[in-house]
Amino acid sequence: MTKIRTILAGALALAVSSPVAAQTCLQPAEQTAFSVRALQSQLMVVALSCGQHDHYNAFVTRNQRELGQAYRQVAAHFRRVHGAGGQRQLDQFITTLANAQSQEGIRQGSHFCQNAAPLFQQALAAKPDLAGLAALSSGQAVPNPYSPAACPVRTAQAPRQTQVAAATR
Repeated sequence: MTKIRTILAGALALAVSSPVAAQTCLQPAEQTAFSVRALQSQLMVVALSCGQHDHYNAFVTRNQRELGQAYRQVAAHFRRVHGAGGQRQLDQFITTLANAQSQEGIRQGSHFCQNAAPLFQQALAAKPDLAGLAALSSGQAVPNPYSPAACPVRTAQAPRQTQVAAATR
């Protein structure tokens, strides 16, 4: 009986710990969404700091569907990772993101608006899809303080019967 309990306890521990560990990483779609959210936040900080409200509004209008999709994906990530505390973690992320980007503006001082102006032009010229916006965000090194590891890519395994058959040859 002790052996069975040990095996069951080990299986339970594995079942409980594996999903939790796997949940903390970023899926590829989530990585894209976080990059898009970072870009949107950076443009919002630039709009507020540099009087570029019209450009920001044009960006949001043009990319409304993609921005909504990115937000939902980021929110889903925090729900997946933090369960019931996901909304609180999402709110903290959004605040931390804006603060980090504002700090970058403060660091650049009077050069911030001049340095950031081309980002609006590029964002408005970018293809309105998640991949294009994420590429722009990454290419411009838009600050994003949230950076868990990417989830490992799962490789397809051969069916078990094929493995057994190959082993007996």
